[in-house]
Amino acid sequence: MQSVPGHAPTLVIKLGTSTLTGGGRRLSRPHMVELVRQIAALRAGGWRVVVVSSGAIAAGREVLGEPAVPNHLPAKQMLSAVGQSYLMQVYRSLFDLYSLPIGQVLLTHDDLSHRTRYLNARETLQTLLDYGIVPIVNENDTVAVDEIKVGDNDTLSALIAVLLSASLLILLTDQDGLYDRDPRLYPDARLLEEVPAIDETVEAAAGATLSDLGVGGMHTKVQAARLATRSGTRTCIARGTVPDVLLRLARGERVGTVFSPAVGHIESRKRWLLAERPQGSLHIDRGAARVLREQGASLLPIGITRIDGQFERGAVVRVIDESRRTIAQGLVNYSRAELERLCGRHSTQIAQILGYTYGDEAIHRDNLVMMAV
Repeated sequence: MQSVPGHAPTLVIKLGTSTLTGGGRRLSRPHMVELVRQIAALRAGGWRVVVVSSGAIAAGREVLGEPAVPNHLPAKQMLSAVGQSYLMQVYRSLFDLYSLPIGQVLLTHDDLSHRTRYLNARETLQTLLDYGIVPIVNENDTVAVDEIKVGDNDTLSALIAVLLSASLLILLTDQDGLYDRDPRLYPDARLLEEVPAIDETVEAAAGATLSDLGVGGMHTKVQAARLATRSGTRTCIARGTVPDVLLRLARGERVGTVFSPAVGHIESRKRWLLAERPQGSLHIDRGAARVLREQGASLLPIGITRIDGQFERGAVVRVIDESRRTIAQGLVNYSRAELERLCGRHSTQIAQILGYTYGDEAIHRDNLVMMAV
């Protein structure tokens, strides 16, 4: 199994139902294999690729022979339950053509709003990518309630892009991109090739749902672009049938509509960490403070001398030096109870002390922002 270096850029691709079916009522193998071919080429070129896939409901209809079912939530969840395994079966047969392993990840928005589950989701996806596996992510439609009704996978793909600090998010659809007016009503509507900022004018240009196969429309894609670009991810909306669309967008070519990131990843992450209200404090010794300041290192348990506050794994905490100055703020890998047992201990002892490990660091440097003091 070929691994992909952790420093390689990450690309999140959202495949809409209309893209997977080619506008029809059944999964289109020719359309899907063409997308898989491009993903294989991207992987060979060094990209870490995550696929956020719609299509479970359409796959369920195909498996059941286009049954006449009511258009309400339980029926959609039934179709999704039937179609999800079939969709993955099709994906596996196509990715096998390029000797690429895949892994299914089912999430709900709740999984990404709960701190501990957020970290677990991120670590699972990162590990899949580290081992050269292409994650196929979908909303867990069989248990989701509100999400299934509002273009969930557009938003989900943006959340995954934020989760992984992706360099690029591509939303493939059955439209060329975002127009300044509804192209179905105005033949002279102009394609917006680049959007430097999403304002009220841009939001007004986003139309309603353009296909009855999926659950999202252009509005949900623009909202997804807003979320991703605010966190530093360049976002593109493009037609899935454009030749080599994924390869061209990855090369930086202008295809469809491109939304420029509002901030860089580091700046965005710092803003988020600093805006969070700390739930506790880690007091550290002089040596730990020095390596944090001078070497940009992670905070290890051995440097912690005291802990204040009650917090769980994934909480934001202050880092305080011997002069009682707050020198940093970050996300902890361990809870208060766990860190109490790890204070002053070497990282090599973590698994022995706890019986498990979430890594060598109390706070990883990627989740730590230093403050001027």
